[in-house]
Amino acid sequence: MKNLIKKHTISFSHALDGLGWAWKTQPNYRIHFVLSCLVVLAGAFFNISAQEWTILVLTITVGLVIETINTALEATSDAITKEWKEEIKIAKDAAAAAMLTYALGSILVAAIIFIPKML
Repeated sequence: MKNLIKKHTISFSHALDGLGWAWKTQPNYRIHFVLSCLVVLAGAFFNISAQEWTILVLTITVGLVIETINTALEATSDAITKEWKEEIKIAKDAAAAAMLTYALGSILVAAIIFIPKML
């Protein structure tokens, strides 16, 4: 049992290192996080329902996950080679497209929740 706890503690530590690295090195990660904080403040201001909170928390969490995966894919690609390769460009562009698609969907979710409250 002690070894199991130690392994999980080490894994958790590595995960925190990854979050710290993403925060320090990735401007888009910080932007996503700051915008998420603003959405949380807006949710508190407009006194949104528990269902709306659930949707927002899920939306924020998945967005941060996608941004982290995008960052990991970019770092892995750069570790493979620094020279330009079409396949690596496609992988990076596709990962960025996934984040862009999700961000646009997140804006739509926020609009559905907040616009009626502002009107």
